[in-house]
Amino acid sequence: MTYTVNCSILLTELPLLERPAAAKAAGFDAVEFWWPFETSVPTDAQVSAFENAIKDAGVQLTGLNFNAGNMPGGDRGLVSWKGRCSEFKDNIDVVAGIGERLGCKAFNALYGNRQDDFTPEEQDELAVKNLAAAAEGVARIGGTVLLEPVSGAAKYPLLTAADALKVIARVKEESGAENVKLLADFYHLAVNGDDVAAVIENHAKDFGHIQIADNPGRGAPGTGELPLGEWIARSRELGYEGYIGLEYKEPQETAFAWAIRQHAAK
Repeated sequence: MTYTVNCSILLTELPLLERPAAAKAAGFDAVEFWWPFETSVPTDAQVSAFENAIKDAGVQLTGLNFNAGNMPGGDRGLVSWKGRCSEFKDNIDVVAGIGERLGCKAFNALYGNRQDDFTPEEQDELAVKNLAAAAEGVARIGGTVLLEPVSGAAKYPLLTAADALKVIARVKEESGAENVKLLADFYHLAVNGDDVAAVIENHAKDFGHIQIADNPGRGAPGTGELPLGEWIARSRELGYEGYIGLEYKEPQETAFAWAIRQHAAK
């Protein structure tokens, strides 16, 4: 199984730049990150330090988020955030540059919360334009923009796979972009009440990425009740060939105990 460790939610006991090496030491060859900087356009030194941490650890960066704002403060993306359009556009070049230098092809664009001062229609119109711009920006390096339904954010409008797929279809219709795909986070979909098995049956071959956590608790696989192994296996059967992102909460000491047990059982 080709897993990639999300180093923005796992191994958080360590400084961020030490996490790729820790993932490698734990037996993984791939990592992914939420946006690892405080601004949309970090300094060259900050970017170099991040890239060197990946290269020095000997791991592949498989996924990177566009800047999503202040995530701990409740922000969930700039794509539909009116008033920050130029900031998002500036971020596209930085993201594409990191992707080009590190061979990363998948870039998650969190949609953004609803704003009280604007209508949903106004925000959605901006989102389509921003997603098209992002798709164009990463297309030159063979990249894909990912769009993700999210749970636990009251004002985030994309809750189900259908919500995200509707936006993706609109982007394709209005811009012609072919490189915007669904990020199927099985935890978020399940928590939001989506029929994950049906989503897999209908769309697995078109998934841009899969991420997993168990429910309840957003813990490691096996700590909850979700049939993650079955869902992954079925996705593979139906044509998904990409990485499986490990995006759950678990202390470093026990973060990958389930994977060790799984490997030993084979």
